[in-house]
Amino acid sequence: MRRFAMVTIIASSSAFTSRRLMFRISRNYAAARQKNFPYHPNKNGYAVLRRASRSTTGCLPMLFSSLSFEMTANEIQMKDDALKMINASIRAVDPYAAVKKKMTVCKEGDSLETLVVEVDGDGAEQIKYDMSKYDRIRVFSFGKASAAMALAAGEVISSSGKQLDGVTIIKDDHATAEEIELLKEKYNIVVRPASHPVPDARSVAGSNEILQLAKISDSRTLIIACISGGGSALFCSPREPLTLEDLMQTNSALLASGMPIEKMNVIRKRLENGKGGRLAATAFPATVLTLVLSDIIGDPIDLIASGPTVPDDGSGWDDAGRLVKEYGLEADGEYALPDTVLKLLRLGKEGHLKDTPKSSHAAFCDSPPLCQTVLVGNNRAAVMAAANEADRLGWNPVVLGTRVDGEASIVAGTYVAMAEMLSEQRGDHGISRYQIAKLPAAIIAGGETVVTIPAGCNGKGGRNQELALSAAIKLKEIGLRDVVIASCGTDGTDGPTDAGGAIVDGASVDRIEKTISCRSAHDAMKNHDAYHFFHDATANDTSHHLIQTGPTGTNVADIMITLVK
Repeated sequence: MRRFAMVTIIASSSAFTSRRLMFRISRNYAAARQKNFPYHPNKNGYAVLRRASRSTTGCLPMLFSSLSFEMTANEIQMKDDALKMINASIRAVDPYAAVKKKMTVCKEGDSLETLVVEVDGDGAEQIKYDMSKYDRIRVFSFGKASAAMALAAGEVISSSGKQLDGVTIIKDDHATAEEIELLKEKYNIVVRPASHPVPDARSVAGSNEILQLAKISDSRTLIIACISGGGSALFCSPREPLTLEDLMQTNSALLASGMPIEKMNVIRKRLENGKGGRLAATAFPATVLTLVLSDIIGDPIDLIASGPTVPDDGSGWDDAGRLVKEYGLEADGEYALPDTVLKLLRLGKEGHLKDTPKSSHAAFCDSPPLCQTVLVGNNRAAVMAAANEADRLGWNPVVLGTRVDGEASIVAGTYVAMAEMLSEQRGDHGISRYQIAKLPAAIIAGGETVVTIPAGCNGKGGRNQELALSAAIKLKEIGLRDVVIASCGTDGTDGPTDAGGAIVDGASVDRIEKTISCRSAHDAMKNHDAYHFFHDATANDTSHHLIQTGPTGTNVADIMITLVK
């Protein structure tokens, strides 16, 4: 498969940032040379793999995709613009920059060093830590952005001269060799790769290592917990008598059921040793500062990575029991949980097991509090960056918000319906004064859709690819052209695939079905097999619809863009 990678160039004086970007650029340059593609950083700061050919519209720099003569000239440019907007959204939530922006170590007076953490964007609210009160600082980081967040924290904290150690659990292939070496050699933070979205034995080993370090921490220890999306699977320590196999089966069932991530985490909290405030409780009486890169709609701090360092006041055993019934997770349900898990949930509901720590726990009720949490980035930042890029490119952006959820195929229908209405401005239909935007319009939204997988389904894809495929089918059905719809995960991975999402237009289905006559778009939708539908066309070098960035190092849910000319 041909892999088109995106690299974001960020101006920085940091030696680390420069080295990290050089590594990624070198990797992509090598890939370009192997395929005989010219490699060009363009004037907007993107590193672009580009074909050595010209179309009738000129040589356009295309991110992730190549030109197709069956697209209109408008669609070619729109596709390029949509990908630039996605690129801008990912740049805006770079985790390394986000953490560095929030934290500084400064001197107050002659010798007193203080760690200053900005709570809001303008610095009006701050948290200050007197570094003389601590002998040791520990960094615990887990999630898809954990390597970059840990590096930033290590760089800031190392200037204090305090003893530093820690553990970072990363998703496989989500950190460069140089990042891993820097964390270990310079900051004494070990890196433990593990599986996502279904945890494995490495997840458990890394999590137990963190819990053990937390347990031996004392009142002169400052723990900095860096948490990002994906942390629930990566930070995984089964509660007795559960096994890893129990949790793996549970995660697979939860994913297949179509349950939103915030509801999944209500169940996960009850099954593990570190979730739902238990990490903070284990670390008591240490001080805990948590830095969060949010991947959940509405930024509920207690649900991101299942809230390991915040009190779990919002859910209990009863809530977990209700979700089991609602989503068919009972023993005779379509997505049955393991018997051991159901038994544990039942015992908890009956009052035989302790629940997660609440605000009354000593780790949370001190004044000033020992545990504090700061949001360093979220989906809103990504969405607004995409809107700003759309405006810069000459589009009329409309932001729908960051709370988009529901079945991916249904959400796709909403975007197509909006695009159809906006396109009415091309003719005299008497409704132009009721439009939400003038053409050319860019409808931008964020959030996280779901895909409900029936039992026995063997298709491959992700929510963003399914949204795009459903949109492509609907665009074809109503014959709507000069519309481009893209949906992409900001982490660069969509489901168990190497793509972050997909981008389509009104002729996508026809082009792909012509290339791979043995497949139909409707069959792909029925089998939830969007990845193979898009990928096989790419392999035949006719159409390129998959958005393939590789791991971006960040994760703030998804970005969805609908362009209409």
